[in-house]
Amino acid sequence: MAEATWEKSAAPTAKAAGGGRLKFLIGGLLILVAVAYLIISGTSAGARYFITVDELVGNPEYIGKTVRISGSVIGDTIRYDTQNLVMDFTIAHIPTEYENLALTLYEAANDPNATRLPVHIVDQPKPDLLQQEAQAILTGKLGADGVFYATELLLKCPTRFEEAEPGKAIAEPSA
Repeated sequence: MAEATWEKSAAPTAKAAGGGRLKFLIGGLLILVAVAYLIISGTSAGARYFITVDELVGNPEYIGKTVRISGSVIGDTIRYDTQNLVMDFTIAHIPTEYENLALTLYEAANDPNATRLPVHIVDQPKPDLLQQEAQAILTGKLGADGVFYATELLLKCPTRFEEAEPGKAIAEPSA
């Protein structure tokens, strides 16, 4: 009868072990480069939260591109169709640098010379904060007709909230 013997194979050579390490090194380097690219592209894309109405209206390259803009709501232009959930209103340009947001929004909404932009939003309920001098931050596209077709609306209304002054107690409602 034939006798079966098992022999232990020889240990892997140094060349084979180095090839495995090289694969891991290249794979790790590719992952590191991909993560660095994502961080850099995400940071540069989000470096600026929004553009102004002046920048949007003054540059035809923005037509049809998704952008985020900010402006002061002009209250008497607000129109809302409750049946179809359609909002139309106009925003006025506000500068990017200001010291007092409430004053800046007031001046922009009441300045007849400020650049204005009509806004159209569909399929959204009318927010309570959509009022005169609210800061509207909108995401959407500028149409060739000069109307901003928004898909997302965020409102800030600094006049609705009062800052507590040092040394002043907050009044509790009486029972």
